[in-house]
Amino acid sequence: MAAAQSAISLVRDGMIVGLGSGSTASFAVRGLGERVAQGLDFVGIPTSEQAAAQARALGIPLSSLAEEPNIDITIDGADQVEEGTLNLVKGHGGALLREKIVACASKRLVIIVDSSKLVSHLAIDGAVPVEVVPFGWQLTLRRLSNLGAKGLLRQNPTGAPFRSDGGNYIVDCTFDSGIVAASIADEIDHVVGVVEHGLFIGLASEVHVAGCDGVRVLT
Repeated sequence: MAAAQSAISLVRDGMIVGLGSGSTASFAVRGLGERVAQGLDFVGIPTSEQAAAQARALGIPLSSLAEEPNIDITIDGADQVEEGTLNLVKGHGGALLREKIVACASKRLVIIVDSSKLVSHLAIDGAVPVEVVPFGWQLTLRRLSNLGAKGLLRQNPTGAPFRSDGGNYIVDCTFDSGIVAASIADEIDHVVGVVEHGLFIGLASEVHVAGCDGVRVLT
């Protein structure tokens, strides 16, 4: 993916690099693995077990936030990018909690997407993933509905509740078109039973967008 190639060109020797999760971010991890094979020296901090497994298979050296709490750059994907603000919806792959922890520890969060992920207003189309504690999740869902959310518990193909790498459930919430993302994010933060949500407000440093005319960088 062209956006991934554009973003990984920012990685230099000696950096601590957050490795995003999901299908788009996997292009960046693959590209970084190729650069490691060519001699690039950096340490990766994976945002999911899937990203960690891919990185190990490619020979990318890994560490943890306990050992490397300050990340130079994180490269990740997004489900939606709001033009103008660069606010994001993330977490359709279920790794939103670890992705946000790594993002908040990063000096620079670089997002890679194709042009179809750009929107003028977040959460009009598509759900906002909310990670919740399994205990009493029905009550948490009720509290989210009081904020105007229509929530649906995510399930595996077998019909069992999907569990994140942290062992929590994911509730996919749709909202009325009139919501203000920053305001609803703050309200969700105060719901008892919520672990984290997929609204990434004010975290992205830049977005590399692949389109038919090449890659453009939004800042």
